[in-house]
Amino acid sequence: MYAKLVFRNAKRSAKDYLIYIVTLTICVTLFYAFLSISSSYYQPDIGTAYEITTFSDGIKLAVCAITLLLLFLIRYVNSYMLRRRQKEFAVQSIMGMEQKTIGWLFFAETFLMGAVSIVIGIALGVLCSQFMSAMLLASYGQSYELTWTLFPDTVLWTVSFFTISFFVVGLFNVRTIRKIKIIDMLSADRQNEPDLKKNRFMPTILVIYLALSIWMLETGIQKMIFFFDPRFAFPIHILFWGNIMFPALTLLWSFTWLCKKKVWTLQTLLIGLLVCTVPNTVFSALVPVFESKYYLTLGAGTINQYLMFVVADLLFLICGIIYLSSSAIVVWKSKSPAHRYQGNNLFFFGQIISKFTTTTKTMTLICITLTIAILMFIIAPILTEWSMGYLDSRSMYDVQINSRYNNVDEEADLPVGDYELVTEFLVGEGIATNADCTFSLYLPNREDFHSRVKHEFPVVAISLSDYNAIREMLGYKTVTLEENEFTTQWHMAVTTDEQEEFIRSHAIVDTDAGRLTLSEQASHQEAMGETLYNSYTQVVYVFPDNICQNLLSVNRNRYIQISEELSYSDAAALENKFIKAYPELSENGVGYYIRLSTLQVNEAKGMNFILKTAMIYGAVVLMIICLTILSLQQLLDAGQYRYRFGVLRKLGVEEQDIKSLVRKQLSVWFGLPVVVSIIVSAIVVEYFLQSVSVEISAYIGIGALITQVSITISILILLLLCYFLSTWILFRRSITE
Repeated sequence: MYAKLVFRNAKRSAKDYLIYIVTLTICVTLFYAFLSISSSYYQPDIGTAYEITTFSDGIKLAVCAITLLLLFLIRYVNSYMLRRRQKEFAVQSIMGMEQKTIGWLFFAETFLMGAVSIVIGIALGVLCSQFMSAMLLASYGQSYELTWTLFPDTVLWTVSFFTISFFVVGLFNVRTIRKIKIIDMLSADRQNEPDLKKNRFMPTILVIYLALSIWMLETGIQKMIFFFDPRFAFPIHILFWGNIMFPALTLLWSFTWLCKKKVWTLQTLLIGLLVCTVPNTVFSALVPVFESKYYLTLGAGTINQYLMFVVADLLFLICGIIYLSSSAIVVWKSKSPAHRYQGNNLFFFGQIISKFTTTTKTMTLICITLTIAILMFIIAPILTEWSMGYLDSRSMYDVQINSRYNNVDEEADLPVGDYELVTEFLVGEGIATNADCTFSLYLPNREDFHSRVKHEFPVVAISLSDYNAIREMLGYKTVTLEENEFTTQWHMAVTTDEQEEFIRSHAIVDTDAGRLTLSEQASHQEAMGETLYNSYTQVVYVFPDNICQNLLSVNRNRYIQISEELSYSDAAALENKFIKAYPELSENGVGYYIRLSTLQVNEAKGMNFILKTAMIYGAVVLMIICLTILSLQQLLDAGQYRYRFGVLRKLGVEEQDIKSLVRKQLSVWFGLPVVVSIIVSAIVVEYFLQSVSVEISAYIGIGALITQVSITISILILLLLCYFLSTWILFRRSITE
């Protein structure tokens, strides 16, 4: 009998909670698809230069950690299912059924629904895993062939994770049902968040924000030295005056409100604070920008403080907008009778107000979560593309050996030699080379070696012949210089303004071998690797050979291009052999480093894939959670809505007008948090892009960036449309039954 009851209730619940079943199925699908590429049975053909097992454990850990968020979703939906069914539970209890039995029946029902979702989700996961495999192979430059494979270990992970989740949540439901009173069950459908005027969520947020404003003011006062120091540019003075003035205005407005609390409403206080929040955010965000532009010595702690202030301002901005939106609807309805009584607006505003005034906290949290999800969607591809672009400028040679003299005290201890160990290894393994260049980096003045200071290392020089040899290795045109001329080679991330400023002050260079003047071709900025430059510098001099012969050699480097792709096993063996012979820090203070393109590319692609996978998966999960909650907030009050729309039909309202009301109601309900989230996300992304515009131009490219952002926006719109349409269809069905 109990089994029949469970199946009957599950069948009925599947119709009422289709959104939950669909959502859970999507989560299982994504879990299986993302986890499948870490399966021990998954052996893609990515070539000998790559080793996929290096990041499979990372993928597994990232996916499982993010999926823990689904426990919140499962628990949240189950709580609403409990509230929806509590009248039925109360009737069963009154008829003599024990609440313990009711709880276990509900446990069996939800567990059955979850089992169905797992089966369907794994089946769909097999399909979605093809896209994950295609994305993985594409990142390694390999072609993709469609294969239909069910991975036993991934199935076991999926079933185990969700089964345990359903079991834990189910036991919690049983405990809740056993303790709840029958009278509370009968009134469960009338329970909601506190009314807007009684909700303590916003006052709590205000107190926290005012405490942070005091911290902002204190931090600004501590930096008053920048206001009076004549060495700093005028924008610096304005910046730090703003970081004192606007937090002070925030506190002053709050004090004024307290004095007139009996006359002014909480909304009045909030409006004034939001006005102050905007310049607060702007001036706080400019501190890290100006710190790098004007070379301010603020320290990492101060920069992190102001970035935290920016985050706090944005969060407060979201909370304030959501709160005032609810209040604005109430005020607009009461003060605009012409619009209030136009058409079906009276009913429409009644629906919106009744929901918004009791869900302020929920809407705020959803908005914040959606903002985080959108940022993860957009920033994930940017970071990965940036990393790969940066890698292209770092690993330009198959074998790259460099040394550092940072900790060397005596000239006799400076690095020498040609690293013959590498030659012996390549010859022993039968690995042919296309190009091989061993060269030194020189100090223009010997005294610079003894007077160097950390973070202020002098610019080093390379001989013209070695410089041209490296350029030929990379396919660049060679450079010519007169006997008394020099030129400069710059890092890709250096701006034109920075180059021009340096060149203006270094048009003439005095060396131990004579004076040199800058060539007409003053600078070159082709990508030539990072080890070409001295520590803490992004430029290197190019001197004639006869000059370099009389200078002090401080670094000894070697670049090698190999005829064929170096395998992962050979690269790992060479690295281990080199590290044993040349430690990262030798006894005489010389630092030796080897970079093998095979290992660097393998590590970078693996870590980038983990990062992109984790961030996209996390964003999808957060989006699903938010959209599911938005959907259920409407669908689970179907009984109330059915009665209200039934009254409209009896009053003669056309069915087409009812459909229009439903569409407008859902549009406002979904649109408010989504629009606010998009606006805040756009502000953050714009700030991020402006802060790293040079790096984006150097390593990503505007075209690639636009493509990535467009793909991200398309995915977001598609997901939003799916949930909106599903909710609209189920909502219409609920109010017509």
